[in-house]
Amino acid sequence: MREAFTTSAAKGAALEAIGLSKRFGAFQALDRVSLKVPAGEFHALLGENGAGKSTLVKCLMGFHRADEGEVLLDGREARIRNPREAQALGLGMVYQHFTLVPSLTGAENLVIARRDAPAVIDWTAERRRLGAFLERMPFRVPLDREVGALSAGERQKLEILKLLYLDQRFMILDEPTSVLTPAEADEMLGHLKAMAERGEITVLMITHKFREVMAFADAVTILRHGRVVGAGRGLTTREMAMMMVGESPGTDRGKAARPPRREKPRSHEPSLELAGLFAEDEDGRPALRGVSLKVAAGEIVGLAGISGNGQNALVEACCGQRPLLAGQIFVNGRDFMPTRRSFDEAGMFVVPEEPLRNAAVSGMSVADNIAFRRFDKPPLSWRGWWLDLRAIGATGRELMARFRVAGPSPDAPIGTLSGGNVQRAVLARELSSERISVLIVANPCFGLDFASAAEIRARIVAARNDGAAVLLISEDLDEVLELADTVAVIARGRITYKAPIAEVDRGTVGIRLADGAEE
Repeated sequence: MREAFTTSAAKGAALEAIGLSKRFGAFQALDRVSLKVPAGEFHALLGENGAGKSTLVKCLMGFHRADEGEVLLDGREARIRNPREAQALGLGMVYQHFTLVPSLTGAENLVIARRDAPAVIDWTAERRRLGAFLERMPFRVPLDREVGALSAGERQKLEILKLLYLDQRFMILDEPTSVLTPAEADEMLGHLKAMAERGEITVLMITHKFREVMAFADAVTILRHGRVVGAGRGLTTREMAMMMVGESPGTDRGKAARPPRREKPRSHEPSLELAGLFAEDEDGRPALRGVSLKVAAGEIVGLAGISGNGQNALVEACCGQRPLLAGQIFVNGRDFMPTRRSFDEAGMFVVPEEPLRNAAVSGMSVADNIAFRRFDKPPLSWRGWWLDLRAIGATGRELMARFRVAGPSPDAPIGTLSGGNVQRAVLARELSSERISVLIVANPCFGLDFASAAEIRARIVAARNDGAAVLLISEDLDEVLELADTVAVIARGRITYKAPIAEVDRGTVGIRLADGAEE
């Protein structure tokens, strides 16, 4: 029987993707993408959120079938139809979200992941083999403890150990250091880099952290809107950042285009004011570090930032989902406490990122989800507690038609709708009020096709034109520059840049974004 942990004798695999294209409906996720990673190389894959990185690696791993193109492994065509076939060929992936079974020990997770795991396991023999395996590994994790009791850093290391144990010669790492401290990240990546230099493995790492790219990557490939926009060795942080945001380093840096013409002049008084907000993430590390920002009535402030720089924490703080350590939120000059009544009284509405996860109940109907803001008010209820199901259904049907929400009926579970239609349904709920004073939207068009994105952006602009103060939080710089009256950048939990759109220089914004990708 073939041993599952022969990494010391293994050789890194060479991989080449040639002209891969992938379309989801009308959305072109990949457009003739080519990528070449020689054996023993540590290669970084860069790009803004939605650039196509995840789609590319899922095509390599067999989760998706590319519409066009081919993949070569060690110079031979590899037809990978599913992740099991990828594993058999020596391709493994560490995902952004842990795939380990929390109730099992580390040893149990490793053994059951093997394709040749026996029906009856001799744990004495397996533990002896695992001990020998760990002796050859660059880092250790306690394998006798349940995974649920391990720290986030230990679980991340165990995910990588699993690939090495399964003899995966080509390793794809998706944001592998997102839960690690800088010291832990340097230790882990340093070990993997050394293994690659010895020719034992080949690494393709998706990351937003330029510091790690500069320290460990031999070469980079940069995606933008599903296409390769740059690749090579020795690129500077500035060059990579400018490719990511859509400007060639050798071109002149022009001013950003103005957003669509407004119908009403905007006020100079802030309708939304964030004053010195401080908050921590789930691990107790600083997520917001004194964020201060003002948004006037009839203005869109576009907040740009590389993923993981405090955007999610900011939205959650404004919604009351994340406690503030310090600072205040003011709406229309009044201290705002994020309760349901306060949202109604202030006319404040929020469309968070991934609304199906954060702003909707998947198993409930479209009509019920649309009614969340007003279910206890006439005409949807009587005396605040007796629900009028006919009125809820009629309102759902009317708003589905008005916002072009495609679905079988208002009674269908919202979880059965496409991502774009879930987004429209949540917008229908949040934008159908007669009085919108403040609107906060986060990555409203992520993963949507061109037509859906254009329609949703038009809705946001219409709210601004009707006098709402709009805070647009987006990792798509083009979206920010297209819609915003004022552009700001968040980096490492701080506002590091703010300027009126007429004064915004795209290259300067790119450099500020790059600052947020470094630690």
